[in-house]
Amino acid sequence: MRDIAEIGRSLAEALKRYPADHIEAHLEESQATRISYRGRELESVDQTVAVGGNIRAMVKGGWGFASFNAFDDLPARVEAAVKQAALVGREKTQLAQIEPVVEVIPLEAGRNPAEVPLADKKQQLDEYLDIIWRTPQIRTSTIGYGDGYRRYIYLNSAGSFIEQTRADITLRLTAVATADGEVQQAGFSVGSRGDFSAVRGLQQQVMETAGRAVALLSAPHVKGGEYTVVLDPILAGVFVHEAFGHLSESDFVYENEQMRQLMTLGKEFGSPELNVVDSALVPGLRGSFKYDDEGVPASKTYLIREGKLVGRLHSRETAGKMNELPTGNARAINFQHPPIVRMTNTYIEPRGATFEDIIGDIKEGVYARNWYGGTTSMEMFTFSAGETYMIRNGKLAEMVRPVVLTGNVFTTLKNIDAIGSDLDMNQGGGCGKAGQSPLPVSNGSPHIRVSRCLVGGR
Repeated sequence: MRDIAEIGRSLAEALKRYPADHIEAHLEESQATRISYRGRELESVDQTVAVGGNIRAMVKGGWGFASFNAFDDLPARVEAAVKQAALVGREKTQLAQIEPVVEVIPLEAGRNPAEVPLADKKQQLDEYLDIIWRTPQIRTSTIGYGDGYRRYIYLNSAGSFIEQTRADITLRLTAVATADGEVQQAGFSVGSRGDFSAVRGLQQQVMETAGRAVALLSAPHVKGGEYTVVLDPILAGVFVHEAFGHLSESDFVYENEQMRQLMTLGKEFGSPELNVVDSALVPGLRGSFKYDDEGVPASKTYLIREGKLVGRLHSRETAGKMNELPTGNARAINFQHPPIVRMTNTYIEPRGATFEDIIGDIKEGVYARNWYGGTTSMEMFTFSAGETYMIRNGKLAEMVRPVVLTGNVFTTLKNIDAIGSDLDMNQGGGCGKAGQSPLPVSNGSPHIRVSRCLVGGR
């Protein structure tokens, strides 16, 4: 089979010959490994190799899209995408202008998980499984490991030709303990840009996680109500990603009149201390890259600056329609999907408070760490903390059962009254949107204090 770069070069000139306002092609080759355990048993081991691509065309504001898993008869694929676009196009094409780019971005050295033998990966996970099951009262557990290597070519009718290679690794472990009809769980996740060492050396963390699941069986419940709540960097990062970040994705804003009113630039969303950023330029993070899937250079975008809404995330189309600058946030999980507006690395910028400063004047409050899951609906959110402690008279006190936090994201942002200096980025998750999941992202924050937050309990 011909190399995809060679195929791309032969396709580049052909794209200019078709009657469309814009045509782009994505060509890709990838390989992936998935290993999962349920309870004591190895549930599945999968290794896949894929090749394919897609053509996307725009005619009079309408998109056509054709994906394929073989590189024969590419002119027919282009014609199909152009014909689709012509059928639906009824408006003026509005794509923010970008300069054509020709560049090759290779994989960082030592960051190809495909070079790690499958037996080594399984041996490491087997060790973690043994540690979990050496803990009394563990009833079941899950371990999910995944890695991927992806080399892809982007080219368009304006002359861009970009080759990027990247890798990704994730690991998620959960331990479930039971006793006397009670069930509790604890877990954690890690990830990296292809560096397998990120999933090594976690023995102590695995042992503590299993032990915490057991300890939660005898932990007391929090009395439900409104508290001052301190969030750790993981939970605060999840909050800013899920509850606020998705509202900043401009395809959602552009198509929703209610959201356009809520997300008006210049609107005050928090104190002057609050800055929220989305940036694909942070080295080494899972959401980082040099060019997005439309060939737009990655950027650092302030969403909230000094408490005010100052920006949002764009594709070329949303930027063109809203008369704003493109931000390099058009992303797709693979060649089977068109790029849509997605976050990269989303975080609250650090300030100067220490953890002791943040909890020091709380008479009775809640410290919530990590997370299990959550839901959002417009500006309303509900998140389940993975680990919870009471704060009493300015000190951490007893561990309690994990709590559920709920509220309005805009009210909660305004209630952030202390921001720590200890920014930390969580790399263990993935983002889902419009059937495309999991997309590699990172999110993070320093410790933050929310002066009033509704806590579910007993």
